[in-house]
Amino acid sequence: MRRLILMLCAAVLLAPTLAPAGVAAEPTAAAGYVLPETEWWDLTSSYGETYRIYVSRPAGEAPAGGYPVLYVLDGDAVFAGFAEARRIQSVYAGGADKMIVVGIGYPGGKLYQGRRVGDFTPPIRNAALAAHHRNDPQGGQARFADFLIEELAPQIAERYAIDPARQSLFGHSLGGLFALHVLYTRPEVFHTITAASASLWWDDQMILAEEAAFGERLASEAAPDRVSRLLLLVGEREEAPVTVVDNLALGERLKALSAHGLRSRLVLLEEEGHLTVPHRAVTYVLRWANQFP
Repeated sequence: MRRLILMLCAAVLLAPTLAPAGVAAEPTAAAGYVLPETEWWDLTSSYGETYRIYVSRPAGEAPAGGYPVLYVLDGDAVFAGFAEARRIQSVYAGGADKMIVVGIGYPGGKLYQGRRVGDFTPPIRNAALAAHHRNDPQGGQARFADFLIEELAPQIAERYAIDPARQSLFGHSLGGLFALHVLYTRPEVFHTITAASASLWWDDQMILAEEAAFGERLASEAAPDRVSRLLLLVGEREEAPVTVVDNLALGERLKALSAHGLRSRLVLLEEEGHLTVPHRAVTYVLRWANQFP
């Protein structure tokens, strides 16, 4: 009997501890997932603002001409999707993985920070809109464009073997508005530009003035030697229907500029809403950025 009691006690001591009925067991702590083939660092601009820079890059040696580079705005929200979509292409030879994706975000980890309003838009003229965004930075569009082109891009060129002739830009929503601003004012900088669900309605459609000036420049003798290719994307189920109307109308207007060197394409993404467009857009954007010449 004594031996039996000792055996039962040992069994109880060695048995796993069970939580009382109805009480969840404490989960075992686990390490966070790290995206393969990625890295990040913080970069402070010449005007004192710090940006979080995410990079997805292929393993192995760069091609002879260097890697194409895709710059992705709102990196905190969408970089991971682009990074994994790029990496999975390595399963097939000659896939779209042979490029570098650079996400531009902000320290803090929030998906969308108020700073983006100031970075992606010019000074606000509409009083009601300015009051709505009174707690957000405003009017930093020009300096952010300078940071992207004159500060960040040289850093990427210094760190990685890149192809300077194959630089691309992706922006969504207000980021799409910014991407169009770059096309209209600096059409020779990027090989391709994608504007997804661009907020053309912003500040009483003030972007229309830049569009008109851009069209006049292309038709003039001062037209640039190179003009970015433009991909317009918009969701069929955008929560603000005016976004669909405005982007479809823009696609139609830009067709006339094909005679002056602008290559543009419009894609309506069926069943997609405003926040799902970037994730559905990934494959379109990677293919667009990899087209050459």
